[in-house]
Amino acid sequence: MSTPTAPADLYRHSLRLLLDKDIPAWVALWAEDGVAEFPFAPDGWPRRLEGKETIAAYMRHYPDHIDLHDFPDLRIHQTTDPQTVVVEMRGVGRLVESGAPFDMTYIAVVTVRDGQITSYRDYWNPLAVQQPGADFTGSSR
Repeated sequence: MSTPTAPADLYRHSLRLLLDKDIPAWVALWAEDGVAEFPFAPDGWPRRLEGKETIAAYMRHYPDHIDLHDFPDLRIHQTTDPQTVVVEMRGVGRLVESGAPFDMTYIAVVTVRDGQITSYRDYWNPLAVQQPGADFTGSSR
């Protein structure tokens, strides 16, 4: 199966890869100079990741800490820039360490160029990572 290139389709594909815990394939969707930003990140969490390698390192251990089951309430909005979408969704699952429920609300602004993610501004809920076992970044607070 070829990777979709339209922003909305590529984003849906990226969610499927996260549910499949295929982080290398998810990272492969990124441009080499892609940038991920987390404007609401709490202290101790990165607010900006530059480059595919940095993004890969950030996501490497995600499935060991957060077991995603679904992305309900997914809404993808087109913008005046055909390469940019605004996404509203929830990510639900469980925290691997404790078995506690995981339920995160996201709003993301995603730009795709030449079939790869170049910019991902993720306005996720910082309160959801305050519970033990949610920190997959390896940082200590």
